Amino acid sequence: MAARSFELWFDFSCPYAYLASRVAPRLGVSVDWRPMLLGGVFRGIGAGDGPMATISPAKAAHNLRDMHRWADQFGVPFAMPPAHPMRTVRALRTLLGLPHTDWPTAIAALFAAYWEHGRDITSDEVISSSLARAGLAPEAVAAALRGADDKKDELIARTQEAIDLGIFGAPAWVIRGLRPEPILVWGQDRLPWLEAIAAGWDPEAGPPPPRPAPPPVRRDGGRALDVYFDISSPFAYLGLTQVPRLAARASAVRLVPILLGALFREIGQANVPLLVMPPSKQRYVSREMARWGRWWNVPFTGPKKFPQRTVAAQRLVILANEHSTDQALALATALGRGMWAEGRDLEDDATLRTILVEQGLPPELVERTQEPAVKAQLATNTAEAQTRGVFGVPSFVVGDRFLVWGQDRLELVEKLLEGWVPPMEHDAPALPR
Repeated sequence: MAARSFELWFDFSCPYAYLASRVAPRLGVSVDWRPMLLGGVFRGIGAGDGPMATISPAKAAHNLRDMHRWADQFGVPFAMPPAHPMRTVRALRTLLGLPHTDWPTAIAALFAAYWEHGRDITSDEVISSSLARAGLAPEAVAAALRGADDKKDELIARTQEAIDLGIFGAPAWVIRGLRPEPILVWGQDRLPWLEAIAAGWDPEAGPPPPRPAPPPVRRDGGRALDVYFDISSPFAYLGLTQVPRLAARASAVRLVPILLGALFREIGQANVPLLVMPPSKQRYVSREMARWGRWWNVPFTGPKKFPQRTVAAQRLVILANEHSTDQALALATALGRGMWAEGRDLEDDATLRTILVEQGLPPELVERTQEPAVKAQLATNTAEAQTRGVFGVPSFVVGDRFLVWGQDRLELVEKLLEGWVPPMEHDAPALPR
């Protein structure tokens, strides 16, 4: 097997690519920097101007908080430039004209100009002065700027290579040498995966090597945790499997089953987001679901029937919550496992009764899902989720103040439960209900 290589595909215009660039050295591997034109990728895969052009206001607001949270988590400076997004073609072409040995320094300088100092990197003066301050030879910078237009075709070719690799966004990591085919990992928040891959983990084959035990659990109360979910989502199921670990750090846990389709209709989002993604992103996300199952060593094979209506299943969790939160969590996880790992049909009442019996609950609860009060509770939960800014599942509200979306941000949830306050959210008010 060939030596392993780690390519980091990026564009200076992407905040998450900037964050990835700042933590890449922590992997302890040699990073192969791969510039691409992100807008060209979006157009090439049929994504128009990219996902930011069409996301809901609630998701846009969350994304801004998310960027600042990750920056604080990584201990790196970050400021949203007033002029964002800026065209980065000139900066990327200039980079291509520099000696390859200067790339790490030049990339850090141009990312800093954009995401730390908010400078206009469409300007030759800004590009030149940023690179000069970083210590690059003035004559090399001047030559790269003069020849920038000559790098047009090279940048186009690199962008097409990214598309051919299945890249649909930034940052994108391409790991070669572990398997016959390249391994694509997307996002700045997959650092633990990359560390495990560097240590030998094959994310397509099985669970990772044993990881260090987490730090001692805080026992002096912590913050309360609300968990919004619908088991129609594979990521909600995967997130539910990790709620016990979060509960160990929380003063209390409240499970809030919602009807995701109804929420999507209210906020103008596609009923099944996966099905409207560009094909390359669909393929990646489908593969990543199974990776998360392997990462946490929980069963995941994909459903035999998709999508499924989970109204009755969600109402059953509401009824189980009358017994205890632990019972409701066990049932919700079992229902999710039934759909996403065992090929069960949750639209079938007999299947629901079987799962109830397996969880030590009376099968007659299926009939109770038609009670007006149970129906009303699910509708109330869904309306509450929308009021609090939820736009997808799983979503976690910590201490009634901090909304975190996604099973891939649990390290942020844990820090929030233990008292962390992200710098830009010191004065964040309680979320409405």
